[in-house]
Amino acid sequence: MEGTVVAVVVVAVLLLLVLKSGMRVVNQVERGVVFRFGKALAGYRQPGVTFLIPFADRMRKVNVQVATMPVPTQEGITRDNVSVKVDAVVYFRVTDPVRAAIEVQDYVFAVGQVAQSSLRSIIGKSDLDDLLSDRERLHEGLALMIDSPAAGWGVHIDRVEIKDVQLPESLKRSMSRQAEAERERRARVITADGEFQAAQQLANASRIMSDTPEAMQLRLLQTVVEVAAEKNSTLVMPFPVELLRYFDRAAKKIGAEVTTESAAAPARPEAAPEQPVERP
Repeated sequence: MEGTVVAVVVVAVLLLLVLKSGMRVVNQVERGVVFRFGKALAGYRQPGVTFLIPFADRMRKVNVQVATMPVPTQEGITRDNVSVKVDAVVYFRVTDPVRAAIEVQDYVFAVGQVAQSSLRSIIGKSDLDDLLSDRERLHEGLALMIDSPAAGWGVHIDRVEIKDVQLPESLKRSMSRQAEAERERRARVITADGEFQAAQQLANASRIMSDTPEAMQLRLLQTVVEVAAEKNSTLVMPFPVELLRYFDRAAKKIGAEVTTESAAAPARPEAAPEQPVERP
C-alpha cells in the first residue's frame, strides 16, 4: 500500500516536471514560432502562457516591435561628381514572425546590409542639391528599395531617413563663397531698386511742385520747423525763391505792357522850323 502511494506521488511529480518543462510564457511584444521535430508549424503562438510537447517542440521568440537601426556612414559619388558621406536610420518591424524565423538567418543583419547597399545606390543616382534639399523624395525611394527584398522576409520598412550629409571642406568653402556672392548680388539689386523707386518719387514730387509753386514754399516751411525743433543750432532763413520769381514775372509783365502802349500810340508831326521875320 505504501509502495503504491509512493509510486503515485512519484508519477505526479514527474508529470508536474514535464508540464513545467513544456510551459512557456510569450511576452506582449513577442510572437512564438514553434518547431516540432525541426519542422516549423504553420501558426505562431500569441502572447501569454503556452504549452509545448517536451522533447518534441522548440519555440523561437520573435520581437514584433518597431526596431530602429542606424545605417553606418556610406561614402559615394553623386551624379554630378561630388564625393559625399551619408548616414541614415531605418525603422522596421516584423509582420510575419514565421517567415522572419525561416526565410532569413538573421533578419536584422540582412536589413542592415540591404540598407547600406541601397543608400550607396541612392547616392549615385542623386544630385548634391537633391541630397541637401529634396530629402523627402529620397526617403521614399530609399524605403521602397529596402522594402522590396525585406517583404519576402516578413519584415516591413516603416520609414527611412537620411540623418546627415558630410561634404568635403573644399566644397564647403566653395558653397560658402557662392552663397556670399549671391547674397551680395541680391543686396545690390535691392539697393539699386530702392534708389530707382526713390528717384521716381522725387521726380513725381518735383513735377507736382513745379505745377503748384506754393508747394515749394510749404516744403521750405516744413523743413524750417523740423530744423527748429532741435533748438541746438542757428537757423538762417533764406529768401524765398518764389518771391523772386514773382517779382521777375511782375517786371516782365510791366515791361510787356509798356512796350504794347508804346507801339499803339500815334506818331506826332514834326514842328516846322521858324522863319526869321524881316522888319522894316
